[in-house]
Amino acid sequence: MTEPILPAQTLRHVLDYSLAHFADRPALSSIGDETPLTYRELHESASGLSDWLVEQGIGFGDTVAILSENSPHWGMAYFAITGMGAVAVPILTEFHADAVAHIIRHSGAKAVFVSEKLFPKIADAVFDPTPLFISIESFSPISQGMTRDMWLEIKSKGLREFRKWRDKAMRLAQRIPREPAEDDLAAIIYTSGTTGHSKGVMLSHRNIVANASAVRHIVHVDEYDRMLSILPLPHTFECTLGLVLPALHGVHVHYLDKPPTGRVLLPALARVRPTVMLSVPLVIEKIFKVNVLPKLTGNFFSRFFYRIGPTRKLMHRMAGKKLLSTFGGKLRLLAIGGAPMAADAERFLDEARFPYTVGYGLTEASPLLSGAAPGKTRMYSSGPAIPGVTLRIGDINPLSGEGEIEAYGPNIMQGYYKMPEISEEAFSSDHWLRTGDLGSIDRGGYVYIKGRCKNLILGPSGENIYPEEVESFFFGSPYVLEVLVYQHEGKLAARVHLDMEKVDEQLAGLGEKEMQEKRAALLEEMRSQVNGKVSSFARIHRIIEQVEPFEKTATHKIKRYLYVDS
Repeated sequence: MTEPILPAQTLRHVLDYSLAHFADRPALSSIGDETPLTYRELHESASGLSDWLVEQGIGFGDTVAILSENSPHWGMAYFAITGMGAVAVPILTEFHADAVAHIIRHSGAKAVFVSEKLFPKIADAVFDPTPLFISIESFSPISQGMTRDMWLEIKSKGLREFRKWRDKAMRLAQRIPREPAEDDLAAIIYTSGTTGHSKGVMLSHRNIVANASAVRHIVHVDEYDRMLSILPLPHTFECTLGLVLPALHGVHVHYLDKPPTGRVLLPALARVRPTVMLSVPLVIEKIFKVNVLPKLTGNFFSRFFYRIGPTRKLMHRMAGKKLLSTFGGKLRLLAIGGAPMAADAERFLDEARFPYTVGYGLTEASPLLSGAAPGKTRMYSSGPAIPGVTLRIGDINPLSGEGEIEAYGPNIMQGYYKMPEISEEAFSSDHWLRTGDLGSIDRGGYVYIKGRCKNLILGPSGENIYPEEVESFFFGSPYVLEVLVYQHEGKLAARVHLDMEKVDEQLAGLGEKEMQEKRAALLEEMRSQVNGKVSSFARIHRIIEQVEPFEKTATHKIKRYLYVDS
């Protein structure tokens, strides 16, 4: 694979490079598109849209928000904004309407690309001044008082008008008066973290492009690869590695514009037959829990043999081949990141010899900090630091070798938007990013994550208790979907969300009262089993059934702050 050589590490040069090397190769498409957008068309559309934005009064350094589901038009808008030196503000579609309005106001967005489906989130919001609203389906200006019929008219006419304008702009060869530089701001990413505070992470062109470029030293991708995109593009993991990285190497990206449920995902996998995919652990964990494990432990004999190491590995190997076929049969890289992965699910992938890798990163790092190529992964590790990035352990505990992971490299953020004090706290005195994650690094440079610093619980005699570590033992039960361990009145408690389909199968035919008693007994049995596997200071004293699924962030981490004081 030829290494992309750019005149400068900017997103505009990424798009120029894709035009020069992959002009007629397919670039972006939605599932089912018969005529995907080529890299030539992506470049022309983004350039024309940049010129149009200038005509609308958007200038260098202005912020422009994107509120839309995944689609080729999302990528066109992103490259148009960043290519002209404006600043993209991608907004997660899951955000509440109040949060969306706050982000638009806080970022000072002068324009907002918005989809028809998500427009109601901002239709009644008050802005001062009011930004320019643009339909992402047609690239036409819209007003907050839009009706359904007006949307349909704009969608049918607006895109044709934009294409005419784009062609005219290309013929006139209009140029943006000022090109962005490597250290100019490219994007502000508003995170919705597990602590409840949303901050705008400022990423420069160099931050994003350097991170995408470094990945080529870990995994091979080229213009013959097909990527199925299932994660939201406003998430940095998907944007950097699922949009910018493919543009650097001519990969064809297929967008799934709905949540990746089995009913939606399976047909898409069969149709696209992807060679590369990005995923968060929750998707793989659900596949393992729902589709794989029940078939391996469905009767007494299979459960017996599953407990024996060599036979379990053989069973996993056979199941892995079937799963690879389910993914389309061509997958050679499944990159997993964004949250900790359940130990039993990763053990399955490892023993099945599935082509997976688990990376570690955060939005503040654009996002990737560490990762290993398939075949070089180590169980429960997120691999060594990626090229160009240096990792160290700060405030190291001499007994455990653990401490806060700190990072330095060209991918590290500029700070938090309009938050100088919080930005200063995010860095050490010698300018290393303090990740807020506890972990260790072995002699081979492989990183092992223990949990979040803020989640660390002190035991009765000052022992360090990592709730994420205790939570992992609960997943040995086939009835557990989600779990949260926290401190309550000085002792450890656990909230458990059960797989009610499995529970109902087990308790079929019982009355309501008896069913409740059995469920309570099941929870107590789990508590007893977990307590038999952890240190005495990390034992669970109270267990509670979490009836509804936990509220989660975009990367499917539980919003712990909503439950720890309950």
